[in-house]
Amino acid sequence: MKNYIIILFLTFSLTSFAQKVEKDGKTYEVKKEKIFLNGEDITETINADDKAIILKEAAIISEKAKAEVKKEKEAKKLEKEHKKAEKALKKAEKERKKAEKTLKKEQKFKDNYKKAQDKLAKAQKKYKKLKKRGKLSPMDESKWLDKIEKLTEKVEKAKRKL
Repeated sequence: MKNYIIILFLTFSLTSFAQKVEKDGKTYEVKKEKIFLNGEDITETINADDKAIILKEAAIISEKAKAEVKKEKEAKKLEKEHKKAEKALKKAEKERKKAEKTLKKEQKFKDNYKKAQDKLAKAQKKYKKLKKRGKLSPMDESKWLDKIEKLTEKVEKAKRKL
């Protein structure tokens, strides 16, 4: 908003204020095709050649000022586009990080599921091996069955998370 006010002020100043032109050591002011010297209108009293030269110089000064305002507008526009691009870049970076985080989370769930399955399979294998050899007492057998049940619950829980 501040920038727009500055541009508006510059534009207003270009159109409403006089252009100062120096010629032969004298400073002339040009306002809307009228030439003033020391606050007095001398448009009619000055010769045609001097009048044309002064008006031409005033036009050049005015064009330079307009070009400066135009450059400033372009600079503001470029700055705005740059900020917009930075914002889009930050948003893309945020999305990328979010996707990476989600991917890591998925990988973690897959790893946990695989570990739980492996532990369950190992425990079942050992239980069957011990039972087959007859090395399990009724107390040990109930402990192994509880352990296998808990591992089965862990596998189910990991599967739900996955």
